[in-house]
Amino acid sequence: MNDKVGFDAAQVIAPLPVVLVGCAHAELGLNLLTIAWTGIDCSDPPAIHVSIRPERHSHRMIADSGCFTVNLPSRALLRQVDLCGIVSGRDGDKWRRAGLTPLSGTAVAAPLVAECPVNFECAVKHVVPLGVHTMFVGEVVARHADDNLVRGGRLDFSKLALVAYVNGEYWSLGERIGTHGFSGRERA
Repeated sequence: MNDKVGFDAAQVIAPLPVVLVGCAHAELGLNLLTIAWTGIDCSDPPAIHVSIRPERHSHRMIADSGCFTVNLPSRALLRQVDLCGIVSGRDGDKWRRAGLTPLSGTAVAAPLVAECPVNFECAVKHVVPLGVHTMFVGEVVARHADDNLVRGGRLDFSKLALVAYVNGEYWSLGERIGTHGFSGRERA
């Protein structure tokens, strides 16, 4: 066995999905936020969380409105995704600056990102302070995908070049290397 050594705690699980979080507020308007602190929490009811620092512009918007969207960007949107992660919505319209299009959802007030191939509308069910981040757990109340990505009611991930975040770097995903349960089928 190889010797193991310690490492810094900057990010302890990788890769992480990169998402654009859409939010809306009656007084503050629309905003977008790029995060990688997100994940699936439950399958029934379906739930996704986003963890956001309280000082971020989007934090108040989500806390006050009780909703957000999670939008999965493709590799083609990387420049816009990065921009939405380094500028604040307090300083201007990130939608316009990034050249992205807000779309009205069907279930919540927060906007979808038209250019993202997959979108989830979420209603906040739990707010959990975790230290420097607050985790907003949202029940997925609607799902959307580009029509060319849905086959037999499921997403065709072979057509998605999704983006992942690893210790300050972006990586692209898109190659299937196995399916759930493949190791058990090999022994049969």
